Amino acid sequence: MMMSFFDQFASPSFLGVPLIAIAIALPWVLFPTPPSRWLNNRLITLQTWFINRFTNQLLLPLNVGGHKWALLFASLMVFLITINMLGLLPYTFTPTTQLSLNMGLAVPLWLATVIIGMRNQPTVALGHLLPEGTPIPLIPVLIIIETISLFIRPLALGVRLTANLTAGHLLIQLIATAVFVLLPMMPTVAILTGAVLFLLTLLEVAVAMIQAYVFVLLLSLYLQENV
Repeated sequence: MMMSFFDQFASPSFLGVPLIAIAIALPWVLFPTPPSRWLNNRLITLQTWFINRFTNQLLLPLNVGGHKWALLFASLMVFLITINMLGLLPYTFTPTTQLSLNMGLAVPLWLATVIIGMRNQPTVALGHLLPEGTPIPLIPVLIIIETISLFIRPLALGVRLTANLTAGHLLIQLIATAVFVLLPMMPTVAILTGAVLFLLTLLEVAVAMIQAYVFVLLLSLYLQENV
């Protein structure tokens, strides 16, 4: 029995083995592999169209040098969407509600964009720390502020994804508990609350997709500054 609403975010284990590894590996099993035939079925065609449209939209503002990241961004987008959506099913676990996992994705990718900028164009990369036309007395302060904002970026990526998914799941849990409590006492209110719960579930599906897109979009913007 769940003792706390926050127990749903605890990483489950079976026989001492953490099940988060299975939850992370499961999305790759669900996506079909394109066959060698000339014509694909509807599912693979829709999947390929979605990935192509997303990749074109994401890489449109990037320079040609940033197009090398197309496969990584598309894979990350599909991976995050699938994990977030699977977490809405009963008896499942959402790995992206763990800050450690999100930081494990955000920090290396953010650091890669910074290293690319420092290697290819160090003058331009360092120029982002000081806006053009800054008064001389404000130069030290602005450099410190921009440096802090640079190192806060991966933390903002991980916390944003974790907080949005955690808040949505917690709100669904609270409203669902209210429905079960009100059902024997006030059926009409319980039905109306259940309708709100249904709408909130649809909203959470949209949030799961949007947050995955925002995560990858912000990474592409960080890459755009360094290519």
